[in-house]
Amino acid sequence: MFHRMVSAARNKWYNSENCTVNNLVEYIIQTGQMRDAQIEAIKTYLFLKIGCENKSLEYLFKNGVFNNLNLNDIELSGTTRTFLENAPAAAALFEYAVLTDNEGNQVSESLEKQIRKDPENINYNEFFRNAFYGVTYTDYLFSLPMGSGKTYLMAAFIYLDLYFAMMEPLNPAFAHNFIIFAPSGLKSSVVPSLKTIKKFNPGWIIPEPSASDIKRKIIFEVLDQSKTANKSNKTKNPNVQKIANHQPFSDLFGLVMVTNAEKVILDRIKEKNGQIIMFEESDDDKDRQANELRSLIGKLPSLSVFIDEVHHAVSDEIKLRAVVNKWATNNNINSVVGFSGTPYLEKAEKITVTDKLVVATAEISNIVYYYPLLQGIGNFLKRPIVKIADIADSSQIIEKGVHEFLNYYKDTVYDGELVSKLGIYCGSIHKLEEVVYPLVSRIVAQYGLSADTILRFHKGNKQYPQPADSQMKFDTLDKSFSKIRIVLLVQIGKEGWDCRSLTGIILSQEGDCPKNMVLQTSCRCLRQVEKDKHETALIYLNESNAKKLNDQLQQQHHISLIEFTSADNSKTTLKRFDRTAYLKLPKVQFYQLKIKYETLVIDTENDTEHELKNATNNAERSNIIITTDFEMKNLSTEVLVEERGNIFANFTSWLYGISKTSFGFITMMHLNEYSEILKDVFDTITFEKDGSRFYSSKYNRTSIEANIRKAFYEKRSVITTEELIPCEANLLNIGNFNPEINTNSPQDYYPEQKTVENIILDDKNKLKIKPEVLQAIKTLEDTGNTAIADTLRRQHSSHPAKNRSFHYLPYKTDSGFEKTFLQEILSMPEIEKLNLEVYYNGDRSLTEFKIRCYKTNTGRWKYIGMYTPDFLIIQRKNTIIHKAIIVETKGEIYASNPTFADKRIYMDTEFKKQNNNAFGYKRFEYLYLEDSLPEKERILKTHQTIGAFFKEDN
Repeated sequence: MFHRMVSAARNKWYNSENCTVNNLVEYIIQTGQMRDAQIEAIKTYLFLKIGCENKSLEYLFKNGVFNNLNLNDIELSGTTRTFLENAPAAAALFEYAVLTDNEGNQVSESLEKQIRKDPENINYNEFFRNAFYGVTYTDYLFSLPMGSGKTYLMAAFIYLDLYFAMMEPLNPAFAHNFIIFAPSGLKSSVVPSLKTIKKFNPGWIIPEPSASDIKRKIIFEVLDQSKTANKSNKTKNPNVQKIANHQPFSDLFGLVMVTNAEKVILDRIKEKNGQIIMFEESDDDKDRQANELRSLIGKLPSLSVFIDEVHHAVSDEIKLRAVVNKWATNNNINSVVGFSGTPYLEKAEKITVTDKLVVATAEISNIVYYYPLLQGIGNFLKRPIVKIADIADSSQIIEKGVHEFLNYYKDTVYDGELVSKLGIYCGSIHKLEEVVYPLVSRIVAQYGLSADTILRFHKGNKQYPQPADSQMKFDTLDKSFSKIRIVLLVQIGKEGWDCRSLTGIILSQEGDCPKNMVLQTSCRCLRQVEKDKHETALIYLNESNAKKLNDQLQQQHHISLIEFTSADNSKTTLKRFDRTAYLKLPKVQFYQLKIKYETLVIDTENDTEHELKNATNNAERSNIIITTDFEMKNLSTEVLVEERGNIFANFTSWLYGISKTSFGFITMMHLNEYSEILKDVFDTITFEKDGSRFYSSKYNRTSIEANIRKAFYEKRSVITTEELIPCEANLLNIGNFNPEINTNSPQDYYPEQKTVENIILDDKNKLKIKPEVLQAIKTLEDTGNTAIADTLRRQHSSHPAKNRSFHYLPYKTDSGFEKTFLQEILSMPEIEKLNLEVYYNGDRSLTEFKIRCYKTNTGRWKYIGMYTPDFLIIQRKNTIIHKAIIVETKGEIYASNPTFADKRIYMDTEFKKQNNNAFGYKRFEYLYLEDSLPEKERILKTHQTIGAFFKEDN
């Protein structure tokens, strides 16, 4: 449930002026390649990385970063209110306690009562430390169902980290290198995971040329070798050499390692009664080489650890956590990011609050994003048709299931010429060869299919060897040349089998798959083939497996089999239309303020050599700890002399960092001219340990590097000059406009699709109301059914303000308040009387009309960001826009944001003044409306502003 607080805070951040990645998210949406589940996960990831600075969950919750409750809206005693207002960790725990699940059940009523009654008797810091497993590093878990594209999501996270790391190389929030643990126990999962990540196109989430630049920098390594060197009687670890080849590590950027945690990273580790033994001091060569690999990985800088299918690591969780904890001691771990499709635990975990109170949670605590399985059905998963056979005979169930599949899907061919396929799981090779194969062969012959359409896939035994070419045929099931229709399997393909054209599964008896894997096995056929298309799949089960499926759905996803089969989240397809040509809508002409920064050199005499030699002056840290009592009397004074530096240092990398942070002003050539002096400085601020150099904890490295950069600069003064630049902007950026969109929220679009279609027909003079409809409307009105008559009339007519708005259709508004305002203003008689038009401008990706905003500070202009107004109310004169009211509709919760407040002030003062002066008349007005205003006041304010501004032209 913690993830609900994270999501609420995320949404608040994205709607605030503090969010810096809205344009990037809009780009991802516009490319149309990522699923909604992936996009929402990316939004959460960027929020945690940028908005939360990649801090640990313990830190973020303790400091109230995710607090969303307005304590003034809650009935509390004065003492408790004061305590919660001054203790963000307490307010966070209180908000967690009052959360409710989808069924309306509160997280912990007893915890809420305890905080209300005695808030001071809880150790909030300890609670959050225990809740997030006591780890000090960043550890996030993303929960998405199978078929949602978790491996592509990993790739997206990698590229996004590297994208921001390239722009801000010294920002510790972004990882530089990555290790991916494929699902533990799945021996064949490493290479497919790597292939999927390599196939990912970074252009789907990052604009060019950055996407291609990053792709060129990435280096992939598969750590899957365990053989000894050829002709050697001594064991060696080839994986160690693969990593060692990338030294020096201080410069390493873009290394992506894929491995199997169980077989490689956890090799030679023992766990007994919760105690971990890594055999670090062992003389055994295999112990040594296993520890050597783990030690080397732990030295990689800014490393992000990705763990796929976290729920598989339950038995190895303690071992894996121990390894990561050891890596974290080097301060090189950027983050641990887990992925799982099953967020619920088999047994609820208990977190101690007080001696007499514990909180039990059945969810993994560090989930930061949760996308439920039910929401994926009909969206990116096929809709399941589950048939339960009330027959004891396995052969009869298979016979009925194959007939059912061929009756429904025999002629189904997906995009890319992929034919639909049915998977039948068999308990043993003997049953597959002796019973199922002959039975299925007879059935397919009845449908005119040959025996070649059946694939027998098993690893073979003494009596029945593995069928020839079966592995190749299994690996190419999703190719257009594959004509396989029925796949017979034994102990294969329970998970990690990604075959999109698989459209049916049969589990005819207990033992066809492991008892705890019925859900994963049944759902193999639900992966979507064609994006946003309505697809179904057949799951045919005997009673025993149906009961297990229902039990596992309830345990792992908290849904029933009935909910599973009845869910449908198919997206609605909406047609969009560009009406700018029909409306002859001109561009908006306006002036943008442009600030020129001129640098005046005051002193050209600069003794670079002297200043470099003195770069370390006054840069030593005090390293003194003075302990005082409450009366501020010194109790003890301690001078720290021991080195605590743990960041690897490399002279060339250090110089490169100085050059880069000068934004290219100081080149490596400049620095190399003073290499001897700079080497002395480097030796001063670093020290040697275990054959490597580290930055010293005794020096302020940031200050020293600033002094070095200053040594190359002449003394300068910056003079700013203002300039008004004439601009023209289209209210529709046609390059980002798509004539068709798919959405799960058609209610966010205005007007509704039927009205949209009627407007377009009306534009073409093709909208005619049939005589029988007119007669029906008249009859309804005559009989007093005016409401039904009005509904029928609207369905057969277009919008009355269609020629005064809707430059594209439909609009997607950000809030109900925007939609309400648009409906209100288009119904005002002043719009027609004053010959005005109203256009929505709030979709940043679909408009060019954006304004650069500035703030004055001690007489100088400071750029504070781009502003996109919500609406324009315009009046034309001689075919051009003569006057315009810029309208901002803002929710009360976001109105107090300081950055937006500064932009609002700029718009209402400088933008209006400068443009109106430049045009020589009152060309622009600014109208600000908050949703906190009562309806009557809002309408009156709008009415008065329109009347006053357009009065002279009335």
